[in-house]
Amino acid sequence: MSEDALILVVEDDARLRGQLSRYLSDNGFRVSTAGDAAAARDQLRFLHPDLMVLDVMMPGESGLDLTEALRREENDLPVLLLTARGAPEDRIAGFEAGADDYLPKPFEPKELLLRIRAMLRRIPPPPAPSAEAAGPTQLGDLAYDPHRGELRGPNGTIRLTGGEAALLTALARRPNEVLSREDIVEALGMDDSGERAIDVQVTRLRRKIEADPREPRFLHTARGRGYVLKPGP
Repeated sequence: MSEDALILVVEDDARLRGQLSRYLSDNGFRVSTAGDAAAARDQLRFLHPDLMVLDVMMPGESGLDLTEALRREENDLPVLLLTARGAPEDRIAGFEAGADDYLPKPFEPKELLLRIRAMLRRIPPPPAPSAEAAGPTQLGDLAYDPHRGELRGPNGTIRLTGGEAALLTALARRPNEVLSREDIVEALGMDDSGERAIDVQVTRLRRKIEADPREPRFLHTARGRGYVLKPGP
């Protein structure tokens, strides 16, 4: 995705909000800002950002609450959470809410920039004609096109978050092969704190592709090794 992507920055600290807006603008992005979740919701009614940078600790509706609400509404907007709480359990809570990445405060602006670029790269580009010939990955009555990042079923498209699509793409490109958590973290461009986040994303993804997530048919755990996708009719 090009550097002219639109980033929605949601941060209640006006000073930090202004700094982030200027920094991202200086690095070629288009930026819109909001001071709280309610203002962000207003913007999402008419804006279609490519990614949202979202503060967790805000008055009123928190960043976690907003992320969960967006996912319930089947909004797959990529979300990067910012928070002063950087403990592993806080990160996992963010991923369980449906976030695609998590950056503790304080952070270096360059790290934020790198994470945004990595997230945008994980958004599948429009398919090339040759890519169409490869065909989708069949998961029972579902079909996943890794080139489009699109999961389709009998009733239409099933929305995936950016993280879910990136995970399924990594697995679909190496079917019937065990990918370690380290392999997946590397494939998705996450940092080394992402291994536990992979487990959370797997759980979320199973809810969408498995008839019974507790007895998976397609997305299997290779105990002590990682995960494997076994496509089939």
